Amino acid sequence: MILETWWGGGFVVGVAVTPRRNPGLGDLTTNSGRVFRTLLFTGTMLVVTPFTFAQSKQTGLPEGELPEESRIIAAHEIPEVRLVVVARGLSHPWSLAFLPGGDMLITERGGRLRMVRDGVLVAEPVSGLPTDIDASDFYSGLMDVAIHPEFARNRLVYLTYTRALDRGETVVLVRGRLEGMALTSVEEIFVASLTGGDPNRPVHDSGSRLAFAPDGTLFMTIGGAFEGDYPGDPKNADLAQNLASHAGKLLRLNADGSPPDDNPFVDEADSLPEIYSLRHRNQMGLALHPETGQPFATEHGMQGGDELNAIEPGGNYGWPLVTYGRRYDGRRVERVWQEGLQEPVVFWVPSIAPSGLTFYDGDRFPAWKGNVFTGAMRVGRIARTGHLQRIVLGETGGELRRESLLGEFRQRIRDVRQGPDGLLYLLTDGQDPAGRAYQPALLRLEPVSR
Repeated sequence: MILETWWGGGFVVGVAVTPRRNPGLGDLTTNSGRVFRTLLFTGTMLVVTPFTFAQSKQTGLPEGELPEESRIIAAHEIPEVRLVVVARGLSHPWSLAFLPGGDMLITERGGRLRMVRDGVLVAEPVSGLPTDIDASDFYSGLMDVAIHPEFARNRLVYLTYTRALDRGETVVLVRGRLEGMALTSVEEIFVASLTGGDPNRPVHDSGSRLAFAPDGTLFMTIGGAFEGDYPGDPKNADLAQNLASHAGKLLRLNADGSPPDDNPFVDEADSLPEIYSLRHRNQMGLALHPETGQPFATEHGMQGGDELNAIEPGGNYGWPLVTYGRRYDGRRVERVWQEGLQEPVVFWVPSIAPSGLTFYDGDRFPAWKGNVFTGAMRVGRIARTGHLQRIVLGETGGELRRESLLGEFRQRIRDVRQGPDGLLYLLTDGQDPAGRAYQPALLRLEPVSR
């Protein structure tokens, strides 16, 4: 990021902020994911410059370092936990899924699907992915991966990704059969309708997560309901309450992408039948409660107001009417609560930018059984404050306490999953919106035997 300022007669007559080009991922641009043109008129001088609203100077905490192989860390309930670096060499990893036998699939935002086989990252990516994955800005690209509950029989892998439109973007769900290192018979089974019927209304930067339910249906998050957070951004927060738009919703689909007959809005006129809950901003973590099967989702607020929500069918989660966050200029939002709207199970002030979510129900960490784990990419909009967060819920479902882990490594934790071996696996991101470098890797947490 280069900042240039021109002075004339004691006055600033022009400012240019030039983004770096990120090979393979398009322009690294703003916190809103796009480059805007600004006209500066000062006297008789006109300056036309590409301008971004990301930080122009990379100040703050130094870059963190992951261990070469492993390191023992301290935790509250468990005195010693070993952090192991399983694999490096990833590029902007976003999500992971386990195959029968313990191998893993990892999505890279730039459009590649990677395989970890016998604990080693396979050099070549899986072939056969869609060719229209749009990774042209920081918030778009290949996102979540999930395997069908009967994968051992049908070999089906599900992927979500961003597709560019003439105006804005949408989110696409595809599935294909994994045959060796190739995805075959790939079919598009769902395309989100984000604009609420207005084709001239651009929607950008939607996150998307997937989770299969015990009954075989598929939950899918769709974001993009932003309030016009930065100058030039479209104002799309109202889409979260618009039942003719998938933006700002949790969806429930059959395994073939069709809507189940018992979805809460399936019989309502002018409502999209896939909608399961509404008035979300941008959900970046999704997991099912291991005992009840109820979906839980983490959601990005503005400055503060990130949420962990227990999702009810037809539930209204309030955005943008209520939030515990502030707007990006520091102004308060009028209300934090309103009758008839669902309250979050947990909220964060300041924000932690949660990403990835899992309930731990394994046996390798007995003291953590029933705890919720979420990745955190940064705290309070301060770079290099990412960590893993552990949340203890009581018998009534309310929060009892929370613990921050791995903060000393200063990494953006993009995803967290429990493996079939009962251990926790994490993905660290490779870059933040301002272009700061991180160390993308697959990590594992395991108990220490003495």
